[in-house]
Amino acid sequence: MVFENVSADALGNIYIGLLGLAVLLYAILDGYDLGVGVLLPPRNEKFRDDMIASIGPYWDANETWLVLAVGLLLFAFPEAHSEVLQSLYLPATFMLLGLILRGVSFDFRAKVVQVNKRKWDLAFKYGSLLTTLAQGYMLGIYVTGLRSDLWAQMFALLAALGVTAAYAFIGSCWLILKAENQLQEKAYYWAKRGLGVLSIGIVAVSIANLTLHDEVRELWLSAPWGYVLMAIPVACFALLSLCGMLLKKLPEAKGKGEWLPFFIALLVFVLCFSAFGISYYPFVIPGKLTITDALSDANSLRFLLVGVVIVVPCILAYTAMVYKIFSGKSEKLSYY
Repeated sequence: MVFENVSADALGNIYIGLLGLAVLLYAILDGYDLGVGVLLPPRNEKFRDDMIASIGPYWDANETWLVLAVGLLLFAFPEAHSEVLQSLYLPATFMLLGLILRGVSFDFRAKVVQVNKRKWDLAFKYGSLLTTLAQGYMLGIYVTGLRSDLWAQMFALLAALGVTAAYAFIGSCWLILKAENQLQEKAYYWAKRGLGVLSIGIVAVSIANLTLHDEVRELWLSAPWGYVLMAIPVACFALLSLCGMLLKKLPEAKGKGEWLPFFIALLVFVLCFSAFGISYYPFVIPGKLTITDALSDANSLRFLLVGVVIVVPCILAYTAMVYKIFSGKSEKLSYY
């Protein structure tokens, strides 16, 4: 077998790394199109058409990373998969309902009579909102170690609002990149508003996070990792401050640098995720189940790794190809 000499510890790190990559790419790619959905204005049909057109070629493929993440969790860490689903069955159901509602609405809005189009646009908006809130709540409960006490529920609600704000912010930055004229002006306004909310959310979640696990608090307050972890929120605020200045100047730049707000939002997502990964490694379920404890049979994982090294690069390649083909400003969607 090609990977027969790979140790169990190495396999655990490989699969947790792949799982982290899938979750991060999902949060960024599906995050911006969920954010666009959340921002859909109920009373402006032209804006809604243009906003949905901006995510039309990408949104369905972006969810591939969610499927990959769930699959990796199931096959590589089956015990963790079981515990997560048992604890998060209800919010996971709401998330799936939101994703289904988005998919149905996206197609039906173009095929119903005009008077019913707004109803399906609103269904797309509220399906997006339901999905973001459910994902944020699930993340909050997961970070607490799947606790169900009052403090865990409060943290999960804070995470639900924080994730929704983060998705709305990166969604508005995506619209700055893809939209033109009045919609782009509106996107600048949404991004400025979202910037402040996101900053407050990062502070609140960072402080609350230190109260959840003694190991995490000790890591943040000790050298050398503490210096790295403390530098991450500082870097995030520096980037968000830079983004705030750009949002004021770019409308007068005649199209130059429109990609910068989205790029900065992407960097903030990567930094926040890096802080999360460093804080909770080597746990698959924070404070409860480690990589070693949850890892599946090593021989099975070595066999699966053959498929992974083929499938993951293929997904990355066609994702890059799609974004290259549909680069530039968005165009009107055609359903026929």
